Amino acid sequence: MDSITTFLIDSNKLFREGMKRLFDGSPFAVVGEAGSVREGIGSAAAAPALVLVDPVSGNEEEVEAMRALRAEHPGLRIVVLTSDLCTRRLSGALGAGADGYLMKDIACESLMQSLKLVMMGEKVFPTHLAELLVSGRTEEIGAEVPARRKGLSQREVQILRCLLNGNSNKMIANHLSITEATVKVHLKSLLRKINASNRTQAAIWAMNNGIGDHAADAAGISATA
Repeated sequence: MDSITTFLIDSNKLFREGMKRLFDGSPFAVVGEAGSVREGIGSAAAAPALVLVDPVSGNEEEVEAMRALRAEHPGLRIVVLTSDLCTRRLSGALGAGADGYLMKDIACESLMQSLKLVMMGEKVFPTHLAELLVSGRTEEIGAEVPARRKGLSQREVQILRCLLNGNSNKMIANHLSITEATVKVHLKSLLRKINASNRTQAAIWAMNNGIGDHAADAAGISATA
């Protein structure tokens, strides 16, 4: 993957320094940083490809600032990287057109994989929570999805179902209208999340956790893209 110019927005300077060290030697080249979204609008003059931002409060002012940042740089990808799974921040991120919402306790390799998916055009959100927010059923957050499934994205559930059908990477790519390279990135992330070493183990895990039946739909996870 070619170098991806990255801009960091976080009120914690120490965290920003840590992210710069983490990205050192990776495809993500940090070209600037700011302590707030509002400050970032004026500072991101380098027209980065990716912005990682932690909204302090997720209020309307910050949401508007994120919208302004996207308007200033229409081609960039915006990913919220925060400490809390907060409905207000998630709702604000969705409203501002963010491409992802990730937690700061994510494993380093998983973070890299998630950001690569974003740069390939994928959306990386806690899918179940996003669907509940869109439908207004915020009181159900955390109540319907088993803990063992909370870490799986909508796309990963779709791929698990394809594995249950014995589909190859090419078949999965055609079915989901994505590239084989994207399928491979998802598979790598998926196997790590469920602690499986191969496709067969992943399919067995899927069967044991009700992925192939209507229980997943009842939990608010759609089988369609």
